[in-house]
Amino acid sequence: MHAPQLVIFDCDGVLVDSEVISNDVLARALCVEGLPTTLAEARRDYQGLLLSEVVSRAEEKLGHPLPADWLANYERDRTEAFHRDLRPVPGAADAVRDVVGAGIAVCVASQGKLEKTRLSLDLTGLRELFPDGTLFSAHDVPRGKPHPDLFLHAASTMGVEPSRCVVVEDTASGAAAAVAAGMRVLGYVADSDEAAIRQAGAEPMPSLDRLPRLLGIA
Repeated sequence: MHAPQLVIFDCDGVLVDSEVISNDVLARALCVEGLPTTLAEARRDYQGLLLSEVVSRAEEKLGHPLPADWLANYERDRTEAFHRDLRPVPGAADAVRDVVGAGIAVCVASQGKLEKTRLSLDLTGLRELFPDGTLFSAHDVPRGKPHPDLFLHAASTMGVEPSRCVVVEDTASGAAAAVAAGMRVLGYVADSDEAAIRQAGAEPMPSLDRLPRLLGIA
C-alpha cells in the first residue's frame, strides 16, 4: 500500500469533541418546540446531517414548520456551549503533527459551515495545525456526505489524486462518502457506532494515536 499524500480529517468528533455538546443543545431546542428528544435520540437521528437536513427531518416529525428563528437560535446556543465546554479530541494535535512531520499534507473537510470549523479549531488550539486554504465545507459543494463531493473537492483543491488520500471519519455517512470518493477511510470509533462505520467501509480505529501506524509512518 502506497503511503498517502493527503490525510483529510473530519472536524466534529475527530478533531474536536463536539458531538455531545451539539446534540445536547439540539435535543433541548427540539424539546422546547414540542418534539421530545433525548441526547441519544439526537445523535441517532441527526448526527452527521447538514443543518438544513436536521430542520427538514425535525419538521417532518413535528408535522409543521419550526419557527423562522429556530435555526439561528440553535446555532447561537451551540456557539455559547462551545465557548464553555469544547475540547480537542484526545490525541488529535499529536496525530496531526505526526502526519505533517512525515511529509504528508493535511486538511479538514466538514459538513459544518467554515465559520463553525474555524471557531472549533480556534477554541481547541488546533487551528495553527491547518494552514490557510486547507479547510473545506459541505456548504461549498452540491451535495454533502454521504455523497463524495466534499472529499473530491478537498483532494482536487489540494492537488492530490483520490487514491492517494486517507480520510479520518467518525460517522457512517462520512465513511460512505470517502469510499464513494475512492479513498481509504479510517473510522475513529471511540465514541461512535463501530458496526455502522465498519459496514460503511471504514477500517475501525479506536484511538488517534493509532493513526501513524495505520498510515505506515510509525
